[in-house]
Amino acid sequence: MFNPNLRVETAKLDDGNVCYIVDDALTEPEAAVRYAIERRQQFVPGESGGYPGLTLALPQSLGAAILSFFSTHMRPRFDARRLMHGMCRYSMVTLRAEDLRPTQMICHRDEPVGDERYSVSAAVLYLFHDEAFGGTSFYETARSNDNCARLFQDSRTMSSAEFAATYKLPRTYLTGSNAYFTRIGTVGAKWNRMVFYDANFLHSGDILAPERMSSDPATGRLTLNFFYSSRRHIA
Repeated sequence: MFNPNLRVETAKLDDGNVCYIVDDALTEPEAAVRYAIERRQQFVPGESGGYPGLTLALPQSLGAAILSFFSTHMRPRFDARRLMHGMCRYSMVTLRAEDLRPTQMICHRDEPVGDERYSVSAAVLYLFHDEAFGGTSFYETARSNDNCARLFQDSRTMSSAEFAATYKLPRTYLTGSNAYFTRIGTVGAKWNRMVFYDANFLHSGDILAPERMSSDPATGRLTLNFFYSSRRHIA
C-alpha cells in the first residue's frame, strides 16, 4: 500500500516547530479513490460543529496497515513512546461558508484519547488533483491566552451570526492570519501527498474555494485523515 521508497521531508514552521511531508505516499492512490467512490452512499455527515463535511470509516485491515506504517516510520519523530490508539477515515469538506458553525470558522487542536500522558499525532493524505482545493495551514494565537480561551469557549456556545459579529470575523473558513490567529506555515495540497504533524498544533484545512466543494468522491476534496494517540516519552 505505502511506497517502499518513500522520502520524508521536514518542513519548518515559523515558530520553530516542524511537520513532515511524504510525497507519492501510496503505490496505488487511484485504488484508494475507487474504494471511496464505490461507497459514496455510505459517507455520513460529521457531528454538528465538528468536521465540516462527510466521512467514511476505513476497513479494519486498511486501518491496521496505516497504524503499522505510522509506528514504523513516523512515531520516532514525535513525542510518542508507545502507540495506544488510532483512528483512520475518509473525509470530504462539503459545507458552504454560510452553513459553518463557529468552531468550523477557526483553527483547532485535536484532543488525545486518554489524558495528558498521551500525545496525539495526525496526518492528512490528499486524494484529489485540483490543488486549488487547498492543503493544511498551521497557526499560533495572536492574543493573550485568556482572550483566546474565551474565543474558543464562545465558538462552542454562540450562534454563527453572534460569533461572527462579536469577534468581527468573516463567516467562512480560516485561510490566513487575522486578529486572533497568525498563520505560521502552510502545506499545499498535492495528489498523493501526506502531511504528518503534532495535532496539538493549531491547524485548519485551507479551504480556499468553499463554493466548489462537492460530495462526490470522484471530484471533491477527498482526503484520508489519521489520528494516533501514544504514550509520551518519560521525562
